[in-house]
Amino acid sequence: MTDVVRRGEVFRYESFDVDAGSGLLTCRYSVDGRPFSERVTLAPGERWETPAAQAAARLVFLVAGVSYYKTAAPPVIELGETALTELERAFLREFYLQGLGEFAYRNAIDLSDLRIDAEVRAGQPPSGRASGEARALVPFGGGIDSIVSVEHVRQRADVALFVVSRPGDRFEAIERPAAVSGLPVVRAGREIDQQLMRSAELGFLNGHVPVTGILSAIAVLAAVLGERDAVVMSNEWSASVPTLEHDGRPVNHQYSKSASFEAAFRAVLAADPAGLPDYFSMLRDRTELWIAEVFAGLERYHGSFRSCNRAFHLDKSLRLGHWCGQCDKCCFIDLILAPFMSAEALRAVFAADGGGSEPLAKPELAPKFRALLGAGTKPFECVGEVSECRAAVLLAARRADRAGFPLLKELAAEVAGRPDAPADAEIAAMRRPVGENFVPTVFAFGES
Repeated sequence: MTDVVRRGEVFRYESFDVDAGSGLLTCRYSVDGRPFSERVTLAPGERWETPAAQAAARLVFLVAGVSYYKTAAPPVIELGETALTELERAFLREFYLQGLGEFAYRNAIDLSDLRIDAEVRAGQPPSGRASGEARALVPFGGGIDSIVSVEHVRQRADVALFVVSRPGDRFEAIERPAAVSGLPVVRAGREIDQQLMRSAELGFLNGHVPVTGILSAIAVLAAVLGERDAVVMSNEWSASVPTLEHDGRPVNHQYSKSASFEAAFRAVLAADPAGLPDYFSMLRDRTELWIAEVFAGLERYHGSFRSCNRAFHLDKSLRLGHWCGQCDKCCFIDLILAPFMSAEALRAVFAADGGGSEPLAKPELAPKFRALLGAGTKPFECVGEVSECRAAVLLAARRADRAGFPLLKELAAEVAGRPDAPADAEIAAMRRPVGENFVPTVFAFGES
């Protein structure tokens, strides 16, 4: 690939420091001399001074840099006074290359020449993790995945939800289902450098960053400060499937939710001598189809969850208080739940709080559904894999209460007519665990 944009020369990690009295972590970076800083606030206290908290803060510093690197995507990253083990260097390079895969694709940049310059930090024997009563922290976004995780984990551990937002800002789409759970909420404030909000004006490159990786590191720090021994994610099997292939390389919008990232991040945590918390996804070997079927039984959440892109707009004036019923995420959630929730129940979900009709009732959304089903370009969104969507449309079309949905009937006929349409045995397999996971025995689901 030939670069068609002007890249910077050097991205530099400057420094980070913590203020235990205010619970503030400040991370500083620069691109060709232009300074950037990011601030993360958590509960203040003495635990900020522990080796584990210092190690976790350093990890936040390492992964949060990606947001500022992408302003100019230079070929050289300098770590300055921050030395890296060989494991950390390999992890960080992959995090940049794979995590910025979509960014590079959209900006026509080849990042394969990326060089990370850092002093070598000798690895030390890990101290191991303390055993005892399981105390988990579950990052919570208010969608069906994190709800299913929470309802399982709470049966096996002392659990708190974890939410990151800009200081003073709260998303109703997270707060409402969090309130339904009745669980305590641990909060972190994340303030990105305001220069990023002026990217076009300042001539910065723009695009998707692996934000789940950043939030994962902040969650590890929060777990350390709260004396919790596990960060439990809700990333499913399909998050590992690339959005597309380009020039023989996978481009995955969900890289930092993938099994590859999970394994690499776990390795870095386990190797740290400070003894950092465990980290794993509760849903790694579960399909979206399996998750939707479980969620359908959690009726107390049906009136509060909202997995709509417009619910999380940074500009509050553009943020909706109801499902938009139009975006790719709305279409996917409607499709994946349609086999397991009644048409009446889903109609109520999308109509709540002044919303409109559900996406499957809108023929004009056919192109979005076809893209989910593999007949168009898969959207760069956190949506399920094509085979899961095809299974969902076939199952939903068999429901008697969906007879009056011509779009669903049309889509199901198109899928059924394909030579690679999922057979009933394949659909049944998707409703069981698939692949491997990193879930410790104490948290495991009961089935074989």
